[in-house]
Amino acid sequence: MGWDLADVGPWAGELDVLHERFAHRFNRSEPRESALAYMRGLIAPLGRKNGWTLAEEAGHAGPDRIHRMLNRIEWDADEVLDDVRDYVVDNLGDPEAALIVDDSGFRKKGVRSAGVQRQHSGTAGRAENRQIGVFLAYATARGRTLIDRRLYLPTSWTDDRERCRRAGVDDHVGFATKVALARAMVRHAITDMIPFRWVTADAAYGCSEGWRSELEQADVFHVMATTRHDTVVTRWATDHPVHELFPGLPRQKWKRRSGGEDSQGRSVHDWARVEVRPGHREDRRHWVLARRSVVRPEEISYYIAYCPADTTLDELIRVAGSRWAIEECFRSAKQECGLDDYQVRRYPGWYRHMTLAMSVHACLTVLRARQLDT
Repeated sequence: MGWDLADVGPWAGELDVLHERFAHRFNRSEPRESALAYMRGLIAPLGRKNGWTLAEEAGHAGPDRIHRMLNRIEWDADEVLDDVRDYVVDNLGDPEAALIVDDSGFRKKGVRSAGVQRQHSGTAGRAENRQIGVFLAYATARGRTLIDRRLYLPTSWTDDRERCRRAGVDDHVGFATKVALARAMVRHAITDMIPFRWVTADAAYGCSEGWRSELEQADVFHVMATTRHDTVVTRWATDHPVHELFPGLPRQKWKRRSGGEDSQGRSVHDWARVEVRPGHREDRRHWVLARRSVVRPEEISYYIAYCPADTTLDELIRVAGSRWAIEECFRSAKQECGLDDYQVRRYPGWYRHMTLAMSVHACLTVLRARQLDT
């Protein structure tokens, strides 16, 4: 997704509208005004977005006001994000929407930025010195944007409380796996009654049987990627690795379909599904899906689905393919909204920057949806 930012009027006016929704979260005019200036700077066509360039864009003599807003003045980034999420629902809300979970890495130098260490990120495909954020995207037919975020803190941080305190991490913030962070965000969306129908994630999250069980207990429909060795209960009440369910499947059971856009563009694969746990509930079904490469048939990906009994294979394929929407969010938010352009090191500052960058992305997504409607 890309936006034409040449015409300043529409996005500047819409930023004002969005900012007005959470302006009351600031007790003083300075941080309130600095937050809006920061958002405008993040969307501006600047070569590099840091404290100095954003301050110059805002007409400030130096970066002090921006730094105070991000690091020192009290305001609750979670409350602001609640208002931004309401804005997204008011403009894009759809009971057929999908919630998508994934993480993204942010390269950092040194050892003082909260949560930083040498760790692997799917974004880079290798281990680097970085912070990792776990994000929740909201995807509809009219647009997709990020609506929640959590900073992952490795045990090298949570086991060293003094180091945490220096980075602004409260003592009550303990270690949580990335899956636990994802579960918390989806629970929050359910509690806040965000309209959606599906949850989807890649195998790093989808292989969690505990999370899939939690979603099922809440009757939340999901299509989760998983590993080939993940096991499921078949009609013979025995556990089988998912990769053993498909080798003997008749050829006519495989359907060639587009799974939507992925990192390589529009993808076409052969798809099949096998029902598991039959008879569990009359109006619900459990499926294992296989996605096989047309060019290299030995390359097969697997998904576990829980859904209404009348859900078609095409619908499950569509949901599985929708996971790439969050990759699109990461790309556009980093390229256009400064998601990865920040110099804060402290834990609260990370949340504040991410919240304001996500606000800008939400604003542009809403504007684009309106343009497509006309």
